[in-house]
Amino acid sequence: MMTSNATRLDLQVRPIMAVDNPHIAQVIRDVSAEFGLTADKGYTVSDPDLDRLFEVYSAKDSAYWIVEHQGKVMGGGGVAALSCSAPDICELQKMYFLPEVRGLGLARKLAVCAMEHARQRGFRRCYLETTASLTRAIKLYESLGFELIDTAMGCTGHVDCEVRMLKVL
Repeated sequence: MMTSNATRLDLQVRPIMAVDNPHIAQVIRDVSAEFGLTADKGYTVSDPDLDRLFEVYSAKDSAYWIVEHQGKVMGGGGVAALSCSAPDICELQKMYFLPEVRGLGLARKLAVCAMEHARQRGFRRCYLETTASLTRAIKLYESLGFELIDTAMGCTGHVDCEVRMLKVL
């Protein structure tokens, strides 16, 4: 479990709680709109579970962390088993941050924490999907050791996420 204080802006990183559901869903919707990631193309905003992430990430071997500033949800990220896949593959999921907290190293911190959580639960590989327009995210994932792969894995439903990456944990 990751609980810590970020030094800049008095940011808190903590596990998701049920009261966070509408707030993190709104962050995901706002960031998706900012980058043109629309529901009709199968991006995260089309996920039927978007408004119940606490429940989703309460599942076995799953986790989601919230970034908070003075009581306001500013972003988050999580990890869960990759659906329709080998049991040793997890997926880095729903990494979204409002512009005010980007560039502070939070995405890196959450991704590292998520992968460690997964490793401790027996996952040996971590998969993710994103889109080419999210160049900063792709650079972050590459710096964390993710490598581009040609084909999609699992059944994520993200049909327009053309960038697929995998990392051995």
